[in-house]
Amino acid sequence: MKIDFNEDRLLAARLKSGDEMAYDTLMNQYYVLLCNYAFTFTKNRDNAEDIVQNVMVDLWIKRKKIKPELSLKNYLYKSVYNGFISQYRKEKPVIYLEKKHIDAVDAIMESNQEEVQRLIRLVNREIEKLPRKCREIFLLNKKDGLTHTEISEHLNISTKTVEGHITRAFKTLKDSLEENVRPVLFIIFPNRATDICTK
Repeated sequence: MKIDFNEDRLLAARLKSGDEMAYDTLMNQYYVLLCNYAFTFTKNRDNAEDIVQNVMVDLWIKRKKIKPELSLKNYLYKSVYNGFISQYRKEKPVIYLEKKHIDAVDAIMESNQEEVQRLIRLVNREIEKLPRKCREIFLLNKKDGLTHTEISEHLNISTKTVEGHITRAFKTLKDSLEENVRPVLFIIFPNRATDICTK
């Protein structure tokens, strides 16, 4: 059952009062959705579940601080994203360039989730428009994490050909995406998007 705006506010008020049934309702409604959302960043189910569990526990612990006007849906999705960024920063030093794009993604995440999902769909559509071989090589590198050499061996082509397709993909995406939309690539490919945004 989808929770509408008014029910969302009522649920927030019930949580604030310590209603455990409200917490169960929240878990039933959002847990799987949030895990799927976290997985789009982490690409690891265990890590995704850890982030979501931490967010849900933290919400319960801090329930008395819940504001009456709080949108639980927006709060939960933003908290999951922040949880990922916190984990990412611990695991990988954040150089200035990455910090710039993380901040840009933060700005995007201030939008409601429908807008975020719209932007993700827009970027995915542009990726789908890439020529077939170019798209395949780009995704093998950026999504699956294969090196240029691994891709060349997998597809039986030269590394120069691989590099050419990836460079073409970079240029096409940069030309087709507005500057304020490019950071969405960091959401889709969190560990490999900095070069896309700067090529």
